[in-house]
Amino acid sequence: MESLPDVATLVAIYNQMNQYGRTNGMTLHLLSPGQVEYTMTVLPEHLSSPGTCHGGVLAGLMDAALGAAALSLAFTEGELVSTVEFKINYLHPVRLHDQLVGRAHVVHSGKSLVVTDGDIFCATREVVVARGLGTFNRYPATKRDFHDLLFPSE
Repeated sequence: MESLPDVATLVAIYNQMNQYGRTNGMTLHLLSPGQVEYTMTVLPEHLSSPGTCHGGVLAGLMDAALGAAALSLAFTEGELVSTVEFKINYLHPVRLHDQLVGRAHVVHSGKSLVVTDGDIFCATREVVVARGLGTFNRYPATKRDFHDLLFPSE
């Protein structure tokens, strides 16, 4: 088996595959393996009432940030992750055109589970609008199609 590409390359490949993130205007930034930022701007299609962002949009950003933190660490071992559970606390309403930054990092990495926590920060108003905690199952990349993208000749 060939050696794995570096984590930044794997994150770039993930960004190319991630239809959900692109559809919602989310951009993933790797800070280090196990630590990421996801950014997005609240658009009219994210609103549930005039001027107010739907909570599901924040939950999607939170799951993406928490999961990407776990995934970026799992990449160092040739593994992938899937969400087992996560929770979110909504602290402040989010408005149209708010610039959001989801910051997450790994707090525990075990043999089969990774735990991450994170915040969604509203850069527009300089306030944390949500907090989250997630648990992710880690498994070998060979179990999914992602492996074929990394090693197309095998």
